[in-house]
Amino acid sequence: MYYSNGNYEAFARPRKPAGVEDKTAWFVGAGLASMAGAAFLIRDGQMPGDRITILERLKLPGGALDGIEKPKKGFVIRGGREMENHFECLWDLYRSIPSIEVDGASVLDEFYWLNKDDPNSSLCRATWKQGEDAHTDGQFTLSDAAQKDIVKVFLATREQMEGKRIDEVFGEDFFASNFWLYWRTMFAFETWHSALEMKLYLHRFIHHIGGLPDFSALKFTKYNQYESLVLPLYRWLVDQGVTFMFDTEVTDVDFHITGERKQATRIHWVSGGTPGGVGLGENDLLLMTIGSLTENSDDGDHHTPARLDTGPAPAWDLWRRVAAKDPAFGRPDVFGAHIPQTKWESATVTTLDRRIPAYIEKICRRDPFSGRVVTGGIVTAKDSAWLLSWTVNRQPHFKQQPRDQLVVWVYSLFVDKPGDYVKKPMQECTGEEITAEWLYHLGVPVQDIPELAAGAATCVPVMMPYVTAFFMPRTAGDRPDVVPEGAVNFAFIGQFAETTRDCIFTTEYSVRTGMEAVYRLLGVDRGVPEVFASTYDIRALLAATTRLRDGKELTLRGPAKLRKWLGRKLDTNEVGELLKDAGLVGEE
Repeated sequence: MYYSNGNYEAFARPRKPAGVEDKTAWFVGAGLASMAGAAFLIRDGQMPGDRITILERLKLPGGALDGIEKPKKGFVIRGGREMENHFECLWDLYRSIPSIEVDGASVLDEFYWLNKDDPNSSLCRATWKQGEDAHTDGQFTLSDAAQKDIVKVFLATREQMEGKRIDEVFGEDFFASNFWLYWRTMFAFETWHSALEMKLYLHRFIHHIGGLPDFSALKFTKYNQYESLVLPLYRWLVDQGVTFMFDTEVTDVDFHITGERKQATRIHWVSGGTPGGVGLGENDLLLMTIGSLTENSDDGDHHTPARLDTGPAPAWDLWRRVAAKDPAFGRPDVFGAHIPQTKWESATVTTLDRRIPAYIEKICRRDPFSGRVVTGGIVTAKDSAWLLSWTVNRQPHFKQQPRDQLVVWVYSLFVDKPGDYVKKPMQECTGEEITAEWLYHLGVPVQDIPELAAGAATCVPVMMPYVTAFFMPRTAGDRPDVVPEGAVNFAFIGQFAETTRDCIFTTEYSVRTGMEAVYRLLGVDRGVPEVFASTYDIRALLAATTRLRDGKELTLRGPAKLRKWLGRKLDTNEVGELLKDAGLVGEE
């Protein structure tokens, strides 16, 4: 397997790998990584779909990419996915998956046209004082010291950031900035999370720094992630003959490990309550999703709090059993044994009449029933004790959603702290109480909150113990390579497998691991798209520098004569043109 970029490789079709007709493939988990891997096996590996089986403990596919209407509870979305134009592997996949919305189009076509016609942006990124615009006004408010912290982390080696927390490499000036407010609420970073992941995010999205305050860098699907991304892919795979075994929990995997050679030899499972399994030969491929950010998620309802489930976690326990068999298989407890640091809670609020939407419209300054962009991303109540954020995507967010209702997603980073209106932690609150706290920060008059929270909305809270497990500080080897050295018929995929330079908590990462696994195991003769190289583009770096300085020009230091001489030099070469184009120096 090798990496590539450019149209030459992107448009090429690989030749059929030798012996692929004699192989089978088994996937653990029916999340995006597995389904993408199955699609690449069929499209690029040219494996017949009926030789592929996907094993899933739940009763439906999608993993963390969910979106469902639950009987007696309401609509539920545990989270949302923010996407951008340089998710190279994701779009490579979806260019081949037919849309179920638009005849003759791919999912990529549909997505591209939608975001061309209705580009994303936010008109109010943060509020305070009960729904008033906080007037962050697109400014990062980074002091010189905070800017130096960012540069230091950006230029550091991976090894220098390994095992460190964010609050060990950034100072108080940084944490007081709007940049940190934008960053932590958009990506769900906490101060105790990995400095290495923070560094990788800076590199990965340096070309989007300018779009961070108003979310103009982002693109969203028409509906929830299940209906817009999972369902088309699932239907296509079924049409290709892929077998999905739902209600099937994989409990262990056997390996034969000798010297430099490692082979998976058997999968053990419990399907519909009955133990079973399958033996694996060298031609039987196994692609395992390890860990899970939504494992042990628990739903409450409008009158019941969500429960923090700290009990047995099947996906994590499977990885622990597998990891015990070889040091190259990772260290799951680095990520999955810190629930107090990896949990947070989200809630799906469905408005039932027009009273609450009026307050939403006042903040987002758009008609939320227009079918177009509404908030354009999260709105953060910056003075919220919970650090509460909320978003309204294009409506309807579900195809079966009544047209006079809105589906709103709410989440908080500080679920242990008492609220500002509801004087109790979010994790102890019913859906009605979470709605009341949200309405308070929406600007609803205090005297009207009880009636609206009780009768103008329904809310389903979800507690997720492991949702930011992949952000825990880590070192080399904590996550196994997608295909460990010596592995002949198996790979690790998903958010806890290790691949070059890309960053986790994205749809792109899941698809990339599935693609790399297939290309390595089959020897597919086509390049895996390289991570977008904006971190090596001087134009992107200079533009980001300008934005981080809130447009403030660089000041040339030294005697006036020297500054004048340097200014003349910059006027006559390409460096000067680049600096001027970026806004770092002005015209003389």
